Formats: sequence, C-alpha cells, structure tokens
Amino acid sequence: MEEGAADLRQRRKQNCTESDKMAPEERHKENSKLGRSPKYMLIQRFAKLFFGCLAAVTSGMMYAVYLSTYHERKFWFSSRQELEREITFQGDSAIYYSFYKELLKAPSFERGVYELTHNNKTVSLKTINAVQQMTLYPELIASVLYQASGSEEVIEPVYFYIGIVFGLQGIYVTALFVTSWVMSGTWLAGMLTVAWFIINRTDTTRIDYSIPSRENWALPYFACQVAALTGYLKKNLNCSAEKFCYLLVSASTYTFMMMWEYSHYLLFVQAVSLFLLDSFALAQSEKVHEVYKIYMFSLFLGYLLQFENSALLVSPLLSLVAALMLSKYLQMNVKKGTFMSRLLKIMYIYLVLTVTLTLNLLLKMFVPHKENEHLLKFLEIKLGLNTTKNFTMNWLLCQESLQAPSQDFFLRLTQSSLLPFYILVLIICLFSVTQVVFRRICGEPLKETVKLEDGRIGERPEIVYHVIHTILLGSLAMCLEGMKYLWTPYVCMLAAFGVCSPELWMTLFKWLRLKAVHPILLALILSMAVPTIIGFSLWKEFFPRIMTELSELQEFYDPDTVELMTWIKRQAPVAAVFAGSPQLMGVIKLCTGWMVSSLPLYNDDDLLKRNENIYQIYSKRSAEDIYKILTSYKANFLIIEDSICNEVGPVRGCRVKDLLDIANGHVVCEEGDSYAYSKYGRFCHEIKMNYSPYVNYFTRVYWNRSYFVYRINTVISFQS
Repeated sequence: MEEGAADLRQRRKQNCTESDKMAPEERHKENSKLGRSPKYMLIQRFAKLFFGCLAAVTSGMMYAVYLSTYHERKFWFSSRQELEREITFQGDSAIYYSFYKELLKAPSFERGVYELTHNNKTVSLKTINAVQQMTLYPELIASVLYQASGSEEVIEPVYFYIGIVFGLQGIYVTALFVTSWVMSGTWLAGMLTVAWFIINRTDTTRIDYSIPSRENWALPYFACQVAALTGYLKKNLNCSAEKFCYLLVSASTYTFMMMWEYSHYLLFVQAVSLFLLDSFALAQSEKVHEVYKIYMFSLFLGYLLQFENSALLVSPLLSLVAALMLSKYLQMNVKKGTFMSRLLKIMYIYLVLTVTLTLNLLLKMFVPHKENEHLLKFLEIKLGLNTTKNFTMNWLLCQESLQAPSQDFFLRLTQSSLLPFYILVLIICLFSVTQVVFRRICGEPLKETVKLEDGRIGERPEIVYHVIHTILLGSLAMCLEGMKYLWTPYVCMLAAFGVCSPELWMTLFKWLRLKAVHPILLALILSMAVPTIIGFSLWKEFFPRIMTELSELQEFYDPDTVELMTWIKRQAPVAAVFAGSPQLMGVIKLCTGWMVSSLPLYNDDDLLKRNENIYQIYSKRSAEDIYKILTSYKANFLIIEDSICNEVGPVRGCRVKDLLDIANGHVVCEEGDSYAYSKYGRFCHEIKMNYSPYVNYFTRVYWNRSYFVYRINTVISFQS
C-alpha cells in the first residue's frame, strides 16, 4: 500500500509539473501564431479576470440589496414594533431566531452555549441539547459576530441576523456566477445565470418564506464548494490554482456539513456523481479520490464537533466513501495486466455498491441511532412499499414540498425560457458524454487538451460531473417538489453555460456536419448572439415586473396574533406551559419566552409523538382524554386555533382533523363514501359550547377572532 501511495504522489507531482510547464509553452505558441506579444496577452487576461470578478461580486451584492428591499416592502419591517417583527418568523424559523435572542441575552457567550446545550426552559419535562438537535451553529456564529463587532450600538439584532442571511444569498449567487463562468470561459454566462436565478426566485430559493431556515445558511457554502470542485476537476490546471480549489473545496464542504443536518444526503448525491465520473475514467482518478478524503475528514470532524452525532456514522455518504477507498486499495495492490485486475475493473461498480450496502447495514446494526428514522419510513410509504394510518407520516405526505411538482412549476420555467434551453444543453452534453463513454469502452484514450474545433464537450470532466449531478438532482425534484430548491439553481447555471459556450455549439455543428458556413465562426457568433437575445428578452419582459414588485408596498399584519402574544406577556404566569399546534408554539416561544409543550421540529421521535398527541385537541375524543394528554406534559394553558378547527383544505383528507380521524379509526366507509364518526364530538368545537364535562376540565380565559385560550384546571369538579 505504501508503494502504491508513493507512486500516486509521484504521479501527481509529475502531472502538476508537466501542466505548469506545458501551459506557458502552449500559450506562447498560440500567441506567436496570432502575432500577439506576451505582455498584450497578460493585460488581456488580467482585464478579463478583473471585470469578471467585478461583475460576479456586483451581482451578488445587488441580489442581497434586492432581497433586503423586497423584505422591507413586504413586511414594513422598519416601521414595526419588535413584537410585530418577530411574528413574521413562523414555525421552525421562530425557534431558530429565539435561540439567537437567548444567546445575546446571556451574561457571557460561554454561559449562553451551556444553557443551549442543557436547555430545560423550552419544552416542558424535557432537557435538550438545542445546538445538536437543531443545528444552531449559524446562531452561534451570528451572536459572536454581533457582539465581537460592537454592533450593539449600531444595528438592532434582528437586522444584523437577516443581513447575514441576505449576504450569504449574495455569496450563493456569486458562486453560481463563477461556476458558469469557469465552465464556459465567459462571464456573460454568469450574468445570464444570475438573471434566470432572480426571475425564477419562486423556484430557486425559500428565502421569502423562511429566512432562518438551515438551507438558507448552508446552500451558499455548497454553491462555493461546487464552484471550487468545478475548477479542481478541470484538465491542465496549474499547481497554484489546483491547491486553491482543493483548499476551498475542503473548507466549504466541512462548513456546509456543520450548517445543515441533511447536508450529508446532498453530499452523497454529489459523491455518486463523482463515482460515476471516475468509473468511466472521464476524470483524473487521483483528484476524485482526494475529494473522497475530504468527505471522510469532514464526516469525522463533524461527528466530533456535533456532540458525536451518530447520524453521520450511519449516513450513506460514509458507507459509499469507505467502499470506494477500499476498492481503490484493492486495485492498487493487484498487479496490472493480471486476470484479477481485469476482473476488478469489470466488477468495480458492482463491488462498490455491494460493499456500500453491506457496510451501511452493519453500521446501523452496531451504532445506536434514532436520528432521521422517520425519513426511511416516509420513503417506504412514498414509494408505495408500505401503507400507514400514522398521523405524522400522513401529515408529512400531505405537505406541498413532499408532493410531486405541479404543472405550474414547469410552466414558470418555460415562460422564462429556462427549461427549453436547459433541455437543449442537457441533450447535447448527454449525447456527447455517451459518445466519449463508448470510445473509452473501445479503448480510445481521452485527449489531453480538447480544442474548440474538436467539438467534444463531453470529454471535459467538469462538464460530465455537472451533467450527472443535475440529472440526479432533477430525478429527486421530479419526486419531491421541495427538492426543486436544490435543482433549479443548477438548471440556471447549466443552461447559461451551454448557450454561452462555443464548444457546445461546435459539438452540435460537428454532428450536423455544416459545410456552408465555417462551424467555428458560427459557434463563436452564436455563443455571443443567443445569450444577448435571451438577456434582452428577459429584460424587456421581467425587469418591469421586478421593479413593480420592489415599489409596491405590501402589508403583513396579524392583529389577532399580536393581541394573543400581548395577553400572554401581561396575564400568564411566568412558569406557565402552553399547549397548541407546534407552529404556534414556535411563535409563542420567540415572542414571549414562555415554556411550550411541543415544537415544530421533525427530527426527534419524542417531539413527533408530542406533536401528534397535542394535535388530538382537534380530534373527536373526550374531554377526559384530552385533559390527561395535556396534564401529562404539565401544560397549564391550551390554545385552540380557529383556522385549524374550521379548516377547509383544498385536498380532502389532508386537513389536520381528517388525518386525526384516520389515525384514531374514526373514519367509516359506506357505499364508496367516507365520513368521520365517533361517540364524541370534535373537541375544538365542543369546548367552545361551555357545557359539562368540558367546563369541569377547562376554563376560558381569553379569546379573539382566531384564538381561544383555556386554563387547564388543577382542581376538577366531576359533576355533570
């Protein structure tokens, strides 16, 4: 093994030295042919790099300013009181921001971290490590930056927090710009990527709905990793650029893994793309295996720093990378040209898949883990392998983000011209890659340098990687609409690269065998003309809409929720525990700081069970049953939401009360029709009637148009 490793290092050094020597010589020959001096070319390259970087940074900054302006127009944020601002954070977003507030209120950062890791003031009867369970590293970083920078006297905490998130979105856009630029060779592709990204913002990001969500913190780092990986995979890269890309891939991979609990699943999809790229010998195997080492290092470092997070040990990413490294070890230690070496090449993919599955099963057997088990159950039901009456599983299946994408999604992408150009670029690249794979199977080697006149875009490893990656992400997006936020940004990038790339047009013309017009000249013309025409058409159609969006004052005001929070802060005892829907509990925790009985989080089995039990207030169960459930969690106040109790959902069977009736066996089917039946009325309706036995257990203390608050009696009269 030591000899194989030494040989690998020696070959990398030789390749690096050769590429450093070859690049200047080739450029010198090309310049002498064109009659250009080296000084002229240096100035030209510097100018291109300078203006490209300026355009990339400017695009990111403008997008961040655009998001900030839109957010202000939508919520009137600057003119609101603190309570009204905090109400704009809904569901899990409210929980994340509430912990950021707690960190700032703590006497010291160390004390704040300790209170979060031993938190017993959020959920009743439960001590949680909030940093691990909710991945609060973004909040830790934001609070440190806020206090260390002395921003307390300059900017309010909420503006600092959302400002960081908007800044990261600017980095996200800049990274997509750079990726498209590196692939196509022109920053015109980057400009088109940004234009498509902003125009299709509804399908590229969820920043409008949930600013503090983990993906808004994490995906910018993943975009940086993809940009660096694109550069790293390029052929004939000089040593300095290769080292820079390698370091950036390492740093961004680890940061991405720390920011989002589901990051290792997305990295698994990327690892599969690299595995297929390496299997067909379309990239330098040494580079691909260096990326595998980065995954391995990030997983183990993440495991240690995330309080020994067992989900990382049983992740498919770790099993796949371990299988790939084992297969590489076997190949390096088998003598070339022997029967065994040929057999390993043929059985390589089968060997890797078998070892991956076996290793993953073994790890799950011996490593105690509970995290994300509900994901596996959900996938079983989603794929039709199982059925269930479980409330939580059916509730997840009813969520829009976990449904198949609607026709409106494809219509929006088509109206912005993104989808047609993406399909065109993908088909050309895919056919070219298929040709290259067949040539490799037939024993034809890859060219060291692919020239424009060759028309072989499928021989560029970074292009092949993106083709495979976008197909895998697209397959997931076709099953789950929520995956579109991962796929659509790379659709923008790949489509923009394609229409701006002379190589792609040249590949197409090679197949068409054009003779009337010089194909190279036509490819260069189209790579400039097509994106220019697209840009002008997008400007004409969508720019007025964006300006109208920014100038139009919207109003977000929820007086009923404001009144409820004000009443809780003024009238409820400090030690009170509130019960209600998880989404409302998140807002109560943020706005009042009072303890709650459940949270809108779906990565913990105990919290999922709590949510299901407390949702029973909308089911057809007796007052005594509901009382026992609520008192088992030490709840003092119950909040009934009229919007859930009287919900008229667009899809029958997906309302909370319908799902509860199914789970509780209260659905009766007769003559092809189904209806709910129970000897008890629906609790949320019956409790409003103020008759026995409901008044024996609960006393109404506050109500408005949307909310009914009941005190849970400690002394009960059982007289009817």
